[in-house]
Amino acid sequence: MATTRDYYEILNVEREASDDEIKRAYRKLAIKYHPDKNREDGAEDRFKEASEAYEVLSDVNKRKLYDQYGHEGLRGTSGHDFTRMDAGDIFSIFGDIFGDGLFGGAMGGGGRRRQRNRGYDLETQVQITLEDVAAGSTQEVEIERQDRCGNCGGTGAKPGTEPTACVMCGGQGKVAVRQGMFQMVRPCAHCQGAGHVITEKCTECGGEGQVPRRRQISLNIPAGVAEGQMIRVSGEGEPAPGGGPNGDLYVVVRVAEHDIFRREGEHLILQLPIGFSQVALGSTISVPTLTDEVEVQIPRGSQHGDVCTVVGEGLPRLRGGRRGNLLVVLMIEVPKKLTEHQEELLRAYAETEDKDVADGRTLWDRIKESLT
Repeated sequence: MATTRDYYEILNVEREASDDEIKRAYRKLAIKYHPDKNREDGAEDRFKEASEAYEVLSDVNKRKLYDQYGHEGLRGTSGHDFTRMDAGDIFSIFGDIFGDGLFGGAMGGGGRRRQRNRGYDLETQVQITLEDVAAGSTQEVEIERQDRCGNCGGTGAKPGTEPTACVMCGGQGKVAVRQGMFQMVRPCAHCQGAGHVITEKCTECGGEGQVPRRRQISLNIPAGVAEGQMIRVSGEGEPAPGGGPNGDLYVVVRVAEHDIFRREGEHLILQLPIGFSQVALGSTISVPTLTDEVEVQIPRGSQHGDVCTVVGEGLPRLRGGRRGNLLVVLMIEVPKKLTEHQEELLRAYAETEDKDVADGRTLWDRIKESLT
């Protein structure tokens, strides 16, 4: 199904997106619309559409042609013909992205044996602080997932009985269906892909083999983690029907806004209120960090918006290396009220600069003086 939609729109990424951003966007869509896991109408077409977009945008040369000439620029280029591919062929192209087990193993038109199904992957979120980003942390994540029924051991059959092989698919759990020029392999409708039929159901799980349970998971979050980064916890997803391995749990990290610091990559930005005299004459001031305080030298004559850099007081890089810096942005504050002595000093200073300043009289004072 060759699409005419914009590939960037399909993956919901900007045209300047990096290779990693494109890969993550495709992975998210592929998990959502994979035919083995999403039986809704149109899911398979969305999956093929996303696969087609990724196949082009992940290739440097094809992406360049597409950016310059659009879909017309790809005519005649070597690559995969999505109009003639079955689901298994598409899966095999992207096995290096997801691994053979992500979708429970794909079976293509060449008769490859299907691997045992994996359970569904799950996704949740965890919120951490900027201090957690700096030091790393361990967070407790609570999820609700399906777990194997303890009464029947996950078979769905009443204890003491066994499921029987499905007569429609011969216990394979899948049937081949020809559609036009290619053949699709689909789960057997009679046994729902299980390969067997339960005649006497377990009374605890109703034949599902699974029951809902809440689970606490201890999650190690590395120092330097970025907002929106996804951490995979292997085997903490839902179990597959029929006793297959569990899927994975994906935890999206959300970093809460800090009261005084703003993050820019591995650097921290601090907007520091400071007085006129401190920047005019120079000073040494104490500024906060995420863990302590440091002394910062303010050069004489500093201006509003100038930046003082404190090396190594930022955040650690995720994969090691030197820490980022603390960038102190000077924000000169003008006092709203002055004492008489302060005003006298400032007026004297203004005279040395030959600057015109207000004389402190109100409009009413000026009117009264004009009438006398």
